[in-house]
Amino acid sequence: MHADKLVEAELVDAIEEAHLDLVDADWAPAVVTRLKQLVDQGRTPADWPQSWHWNWRNKMDRIRGLASCPTYAILCEGKVQGLMQLNDSKARCRIAEQAGLDLVYVDFVESAPWNRSEIVDSPRFKGVGSIMLAAAIETSRDLGFKGRIGLHSLPRSEPFYARSGMTDLGIDGTSENLKYFEMTPDQAAAFSK
Repeated sequence: MHADKLVEAELVDAIEEAHLDLVDADWAPAVVTRLKQLVDQGRTPADWPQSWHWNWRNKMDRIRGLASCPTYAILCEGKVQGLMQLNDSKARCRIAEQAGLDLVYVDFVESAPWNRSEIVDSPRFKGVGSIMLAAAIETSRDLGFKGRIGLHSLPRSEPFYARSGMTDLGIDGTSENLKYFEMTPDQAAAFSK
Protein backbone atom coordinates (compact mmCIF):
# COMPACT_ATOMS: atom_id res chain seq x y z
CA MET A 1 0.00 0.00 0.00
CA HIS A 2 1.38 3.38 -1.02
CA ALA A 3 0.05 6.49 0.73
CA ASP A 4 -3.05 4.56 1.76
CA LYS A 5 -3.76 3.48 -1.83
CA LEU A 6 -3.35 -0.09 -3.02
CA VAL A 7 -0.65 -0.63 -5.61
CA GLU A 8 0.16 -3.66 -7.67
CA ALA A 9 3.13 -5.69 -6.47
CA GLU A 10 4.50 -9.13 -7.26
CA LEU A 11 5.27 -11.82 -4.69
CA VAL A 12 8.04 -13.97 -6.13
CA ASP A 13 8.55 -17.43 -4.62
CA ALA A 14 12.35 -17.46 -4.81
CA ILE A 15 14.98 -14.83 -4.09
CA GLU A 16 17.13 -14.71 -7.21
CA GLU A 17 20.52 -13.20 -7.98
CA ALA A 18 18.87 -10.19 -9.66
CA HIS A 19 16.95 -9.48 -6.43
CA LEU A 20 20.15 -9.62 -4.41
CA ASP A 21 21.81 -7.23 -6.88
CA LEU A 22 18.95 -4.77 -6.33
CA VAL A 23 19.23 -5.14 -2.56
CA ASP A 24 22.99 -4.51 -2.70
CA ALA A 25 22.49 -1.46 -4.92
CA ASP A 26 19.45 0.06 -3.17
CA TRP A 27 19.13 -1.16 0.42
CA ALA A 28 22.71 -0.91 1.66
CA PRO A 29 23.21 2.78 0.72
CA ALA A 30 19.91 3.73 2.39
CA VAL A 31 20.89 1.94 5.61
CA VAL A 32 24.42 3.41 5.58
CA THR A 33 22.98 6.91 5.10
CA ARG A 34 20.68 6.40 8.09
CA LEU A 35 23.49 5.00 10.24
CA LYS A 36 25.65 8.05 9.44
CA GLN A 37 22.78 10.34 10.45
CA LEU A 38 22.33 8.50 13.75
CA VAL A 39 26.06 8.58 14.51
CA ASP A 40 26.17 12.30 13.70
CA GLN A 41 23.28 12.79 16.15
CA GLY A 42 25.26 10.96 18.84
CA ARG A 43 22.79 8.05 18.88
CA THR A 44 23.99 4.70 20.20
CA PRO A 45 23.73 1.31 18.45
CA ALA A 46 20.55 0.69 20.48
CA ASP A 47 18.87 3.27 18.21
CA TRP A 48 20.17 1.80 14.96
CA PRO A 49 17.94 -0.25 12.63
CA GLN A 50 17.91 -3.71 14.16
CA SER A 51 18.70 -5.56 10.94
CA TRP A 52 21.39 -3.12 9.79
CA HIS A 53 24.03 -5.86 9.76
CA TRP A 54 22.04 -8.43 7.76
CA ASN A 55 23.58 -9.53 4.49
CA TRP A 56 20.97 -11.22 2.32
CA ARG A 57 23.53 -12.52 -0.18
CA ASN A 58 25.31 -14.41 2.63
CA LYS A 59 21.97 -15.70 3.93
CA MET A 60 21.09 -17.07 0.49
CA ASP A 61 24.54 -18.62 0.04
CA ARG A 62 24.07 -20.58 3.28
CA ILE A 63 20.80 -22.17 2.15
CA ARG A 64 21.42 -22.51 -1.59
CA GLY A 65 19.94 -25.78 -2.83
CA LEU A 66 18.03 -26.59 0.39
CA ALA A 67 14.43 -27.45 -0.48
CA SER A 68 13.49 -26.98 3.19
CA CYS A 69 14.28 -23.25 3.00
CA PRO A 70 11.89 -21.47 0.63
CA THR A 71 12.43 -17.77 0.03
CA TYR A 72 10.22 -14.91 -1.15
CA ALA A 73 10.65 -11.41 -2.54
CA ILE A 74 8.12 -8.63 -3.04
CA LEU A 75 8.72 -6.49 -6.11
CA CYS A 76 7.06 -3.17 -6.85
CA GLU A 77 8.04 -0.27 -9.09
CA GLY A 78 11.20 -2.08 -10.18
CA LYS A 79 12.57 -2.44 -6.64
CA VAL A 80 12.69 -5.17 -4.02
CA GLN A 81 10.28 -4.11 -1.28
CA GLY A 82 10.80 -7.08 1.05
CA LEU A 83 12.56 -10.42 1.48
CA MET A 84 11.80 -13.53 3.55
CA GLN A 85 13.55 -16.82 4.25
CA LEU A 86 11.59 -19.74 5.72
CA ASN A 87 12.55 -23.16 7.06
CA ASP A 88 10.09 -26.04 7.12
CA SER A 89 12.24 -28.48 9.07
CA LYS A 90 13.95 -26.35 11.74
CA ALA A 91 11.37 -26.20 14.53
CA ARG A 92 8.22 -27.76 15.98
CA CYS A 93 5.25 -26.17 17.68
CA ARG A 94 5.57 -25.19 21.34
CA ILE A 95 2.02 -24.05 22.17
CA ALA A 96 0.59 -26.74 24.45
CA GLU A 97 -2.38 -27.81 22.31
CA GLN A 98 -0.15 -28.38 19.28
CA ALA A 99 3.23 -29.12 20.87
CA GLY A 100 5.53 -31.13 18.63
CA LEU A 101 3.54 -30.58 15.42
CA ASP A 102 5.23 -29.32 12.27
CA LEU A 103 5.35 -25.61 11.51
CA VAL A 104 7.05 -23.25 9.10
CA TYR A 105 9.72 -21.23 10.87
CA VAL A 106 10.36 -17.68 9.61
CA ASP A 107 14.15 -17.40 9.73
CA PHE A 108 14.37 -13.86 8.39
CA VAL A 109 11.94 -11.27 7.06
CA GLU A 110 12.82 -7.69 6.19
CA SER A 111 11.19 -4.75 4.49
CA ALA A 112 13.15 -2.35 2.29
CA PRO A 113 14.70 0.57 4.22
CA TRP A 114 12.37 3.16 2.64
CA ASN A 115 9.37 1.20 4.02
CA ARG A 116 10.54 1.33 7.64
CA SER A 117 9.74 4.13 10.05
CA GLU A 118 12.96 3.48 11.98
CA ILE A 119 14.88 4.55 8.85
CA VAL A 120 12.64 7.12 7.11
CA ASP A 121 10.11 9.60 8.45
CA SER A 122 7.42 8.67 5.91
CA PRO A 123 7.56 5.02 4.80
CA ARG A 124 6.84 4.59 1.11
CA PHE A 125 4.88 1.32 1.19
CA LYS A 126 2.88 -0.28 3.99
CA GLY A 127 1.83 -3.90 4.30
CA VAL A 128 5.04 -5.62 3.24
CA GLY A 129 5.28 -7.48 6.56
CA SER A 130 1.64 -8.57 6.37
CA ILE A 131 2.09 -9.90 2.84
CA MET A 132 5.16 -11.83 3.95
CA LEU A 133 3.32 -13.26 6.97
CA ALA A 134 0.47 -14.32 4.67
CA ALA A 135 3.00 -16.03 2.37
CA ALA A 136 4.49 -17.93 5.33
CA ILE A 137 0.99 -19.06 6.37
CA GLU A 138 0.20 -20.23 2.82
CA THR A 139 3.51 -22.10 2.64
CA SER A 140 2.56 -23.82 5.90
CA ARG A 141 -0.86 -24.76 4.49
CA ASP A 142 0.69 -26.02 1.26
CA LEU A 143 2.92 -28.33 3.31
CA GLY A 144 -0.06 -29.65 5.31
CA PHE A 145 0.92 -27.71 8.48
CA LYS A 146 -2.47 -25.91 8.54
CA GLY A 147 -1.01 -22.39 8.75
CA ARG A 148 1.20 -23.01 11.78
CA ILE A 149 4.23 -20.71 11.79
CA GLY A 150 6.80 -19.61 14.35
CA LEU A 151 9.53 -17.01 14.60
CA HIS A 152 11.83 -15.11 16.89
CA SER A 153 11.12 -11.38 16.68
CA LEU A 154 13.44 -8.43 16.77
CA PRO A 155 12.24 -6.24 19.68
CA ARG A 156 10.83 -3.42 17.52
CA SER A 157 8.76 -5.95 15.53
CA GLU A 158 7.10 -7.55 18.55
CA PRO A 159 4.01 -5.27 18.44
CA PHE A 160 3.42 -6.20 14.78
CA TYR A 161 3.40 -9.93 15.52
CA ALA A 162 1.15 -9.42 18.55
CA ARG A 163 -1.30 -7.36 16.42
CA SER A 164 -1.17 -10.12 13.80
CA GLY A 165 -2.67 -12.51 16.36
CA MET A 166 0.41 -14.58 17.09
CA THR A 167 0.97 -16.03 20.56
CA ASP A 168 3.89 -14.48 22.46
CA LEU A 169 5.74 -17.32 24.18
CA GLY A 170 8.35 -15.00 25.68
CA ILE A 171 12.11 -15.02 25.59
CA ASP A 172 13.28 -18.58 25.35
CA GLY A 173 17.05 -18.23 25.77
CA THR A 174 17.75 -19.18 22.15
CA SER A 175 18.28 -16.94 19.14
CA GLU A 176 20.00 -14.04 20.94
CA ASN A 177 17.32 -13.85 23.67
CA LEU A 178 14.58 -12.76 21.30
CA LYS A 179 10.87 -13.31 21.98
CA TYR A 180 9.37 -16.34 20.29
CA PHE A 181 5.97 -16.04 18.59
CA GLU A 182 3.82 -18.82 17.20
CA MET A 183 0.63 -18.92 15.15
CA THR A 184 -1.99 -21.67 15.44
CA PRO A 185 -4.28 -22.75 12.59
CA ASP A 186 -7.13 -20.74 14.14
CA GLN A 187 -4.92 -17.64 14.41
CA ALA A 188 -3.80 -18.16 10.80
CA ALA A 189 -7.44 -18.35 9.65
CA ALA A 190 -8.26 -15.14 11.52
CA PHE A 191 -5.21 -13.38 10.03
CA SER A 192 -6.15 -14.49 6.50
CA LYS A 193 -9.67 -13.04 6.65
